[in-house]
Amino acid sequence: MTNATTRRMYIFLIVLAVASAAAFQGWRTLLNNFAVEVAGVDGVEMGIIQSLREVPGFLALLAVYLILILREHRLAAVSTLVLGLGVALTGLLPSFGGIVVTTMLMSFGFHYYETMSQSLTLQYFGVREAPLVMGRLRSLGALTNVVTGGAVWLMAARLGYPVMFAVAGGVAMAAGLWAMVQDPSSPDLPPQHKKIFLKRKYWLFYILTFLSGARRQIFVAFAVFLLVTRFGYSVQAVTVLFVGNNVLNYFANPLIGKAVNRFGERKVLSLEYFALVFIFVGYALTENAWLAGALYVLDNLFFNFAMSIRTFYQKIAEPGDIASGMATGFTVNHIAAVFIPALGGLAWMADHRLVFYGAACLAGCSLVLVQFIDRELGLARDRNREVD
Repeated sequence: MTNATTRRMYIFLIVLAVASAAAFQGWRTLLNNFAVEVAGVDGVEMGIIQSLREVPGFLALLAVYLILILREHRLAAVSTLVLGLGVALTGLLPSFGGIVVTTMLMSFGFHYYETMSQSLTLQYFGVREAPLVMGRLRSLGALTNVVTGGAVWLMAARLGYPVMFAVAGGVAMAAGLWAMVQDPSSPDLPPQHKKIFLKRKYWLFYILTFLSGARRQIFVAFAVFLLVTRFGYSVQAVTVLFVGNNVLNYFANPLIGKAVNRFGERKVLSLEYFALVFIFVGYALTENAWLAGALYVLDNLFFNFAMSIRTFYQKIAEPGDIASGMATGFTVNHIAAVFIPALGGLAWMADHRLVFYGAACLAGCSLVLVQFIDRELGLARDRNREVD
């Protein structure tokens, strides 16, 4: 593969990464206020909306069948277009039913774009390049989130919800239309298997992906909830945390990619899960609002280390298994979304600390499992030698 080919794909992925981040961050920033102030959505209905939002992630494995009729880069473009359309239509349908429809549309676009983006990254960039590319894409996404937050803050004083949603969604739609007429692909890549499978030799990837998804659900559902309910964080304080997180991630993600290359996936993930054990226990025990906020920032930072799970898969997978593996991985990652929030809610009613003690146990399990990474890499090298 020529440098020109990888450069075209790199630019293609950057444009879609920035546009999708702008649309999703705009939607996420506006949705709750729009739902309450305009659509009259109550707490139960919002819970339903957020649960349904995870369904397309659970169905990401169906992307394998879509690439039977669409090439992967084309599906990435269509998905970004659909993401933008869902966001743009949100402000025009101010009702519970309307928000459900637009949320599902947005979420299908977002999750299928993410699946294709990760697959293309692992296919077009080598094992040394892929962590760096993933780090840069996540870094640009973080910077886009900061800019989008500032843009929404400025627009909110002058524009209504329909226009703001249309602007956010229009960015992704424009990028999707641009990407539709691009062809950054290469005919020299190994053809991808267009079927769903679970292979025993990828067992560690599947389990680590599932546990990562479970940890993500606890972070999303309960971390900010803790800050608001127990420490009285205001909307402004939470916003400052979000902006601070994204600024930190902008600088940290490229360094994380370099760390994967220098130290390897086992050491990087070991650091993540070792730290998470203490972070989750800290959530459970702290009585200090400042310390709780600091734990949230660290939690968010270490979440970026999860890219190492995908680069680990790149090293052990057969070249033709990348697309199907990423789609299957997305589904495995979202299995936890089906039951973790509900179980966590029940545990919270008994004692909020139980939620975070459970998360610490999940992190401990992951810490033990990542010690098998080097063994699995060795087995993969042995299999490759036998094929050669």
